Amino acid sequence: MIKFLFKGIWRDSSRSRLPILIVSIGVFLTIVMSAFMAGVMGDVVDMNARFSTGHVKVMTRAYADNEEQLPNDLAILGVDSLEKALETQYPHMQWVQRIRFGGLMDVPDEKGETRAQGPVSAMGIALIDTDDNKGSEGQLLSPEVQRLHIAESLKSGKIPQAPGEVLLSDAFAKKLDIQLGDAITFFGTTMYGSMTFKNFTVVGTVAFGSQALDRGGLIVDLQDAKQVLDMEDAAGELLGYFDNGLYDDESAQRIAQRFNQQYETTEDEFAPVMLRLKEQNQLASLIDYTERMSGIFVGIFVVAMSIVLWNTGLLGGLRRYSEFGVRLALGEAKGHIYRTLIYESVLIGIMGSVVGTLAGIGVAFWLQEKGLDFSGLMQNVSMMMPTVYRARITPETFFIGFIPGLFSMVLGQALSGIGVYQRDTAQLFKELEV
Repeated sequence: MIKFLFKGIWRDSSRSRLPILIVSIGVFLTIVMSAFMAGVMGDVVDMNARFSTGHVKVMTRAYADNEEQLPNDLAILGVDSLEKALETQYPHMQWVQRIRFGGLMDVPDEKGETRAQGPVSAMGIALIDTDDNKGSEGQLLSPEVQRLHIAESLKSGKIPQAPGEVLLSDAFAKKLDIQLGDAITFFGTTMYGSMTFKNFTVVGTVAFGSQALDRGGLIVDLQDAKQVLDMEDAAGELLGYFDNGLYDDESAQRIAQRFNQQYETTEDEFAPVMLRLKEQNQLASLIDYTERMSGIFVGIFVVAMSIVLWNTGLLGGLRRYSEFGVRLALGEAKGHIYRTLIYESVLIGIMGSVVGTLAGIGVAFWLQEKGLDFSGLMQNVSMMMPTVYRARITPETFFIGFIPGLFSMVLGQALSGIGVYQRDTAQLFKELEV
């Protein structure tokens, strides 16, 4: 039966060409948009996890309530012992200390007088590592350097290898005309509220592709940050990452609940609290909204293509009106004719879905490699989002197009095929006599 129907579809292209084209276009658009939305959300989640939220983050309760103000006076004390306890309790995760702080950067001239000034948003991470993790130029790369893709983001210079060396955002360095090797002075306040300053040497510039990071970013070694801010054995944030590098919301939720249960009975505002990624930076609403929009997007294509294919089926049914009549006259049951139409629609839907999937994956692969640059539209965006958006091909990409492709084709043919039951045998003989 299937071979017979396939031959009919292949030989009579007039009844399959348009439906296959419509299904292919719909599946193509579904594949491309689905892969692009998956890529955008994946990039947003990955960037926030690497630079800000971690897969889970531990802070004091008071710090968490005022996180946007970067209140290092509410930082975690005894952070080294807490980090060791977390490494023992959750050995399948990597734990890192971070310090985020702001201040004023002063750029002196050759006479030591102020040449330029500007506010900076600084981040203290473990830049210098003693482990033998060497990059392409032989420099030691700490896990944090690898996690933040600093080597790939370098625009000039090198990664700091000694205390007092820092990285500056490339755009900020150009704005203040700072060259490699120039000395800068950071002015700020310690965690105890007293004024502090320290001289640094700019050894490299970076561009991460996010306006929130590149507008005035300064990256210093964690030990330098602790010394400047008087935060010995203290850190503002303790971030946890799964060993495989992929965020799992269910696992993160279980870990956070288990950790927070240990401190439920205390009312100390400096007690640690753990938040998972979705609970930070308003990511929960963004991720849930995107998932809903993806489902709505597929549903719209199913409805739209079903209506188009219904009309196409009605036109095809009119052309095949005599064919149905002859088959009825030969004794074929109406139900059997209707079922063969459904079988035909399944074959046409599969053919169109395959063509559309292949074309869609090809374009999605191009978008995954090249991406679309939206930097001109995101100059004033304060959220941590990339400026170049790429598609992401996932296992779902290979089959999601078959959902609207098959369902809409079958639904359209099922609606249009109802006309078979409206054929009247008595009227048929009158038509044949003519």
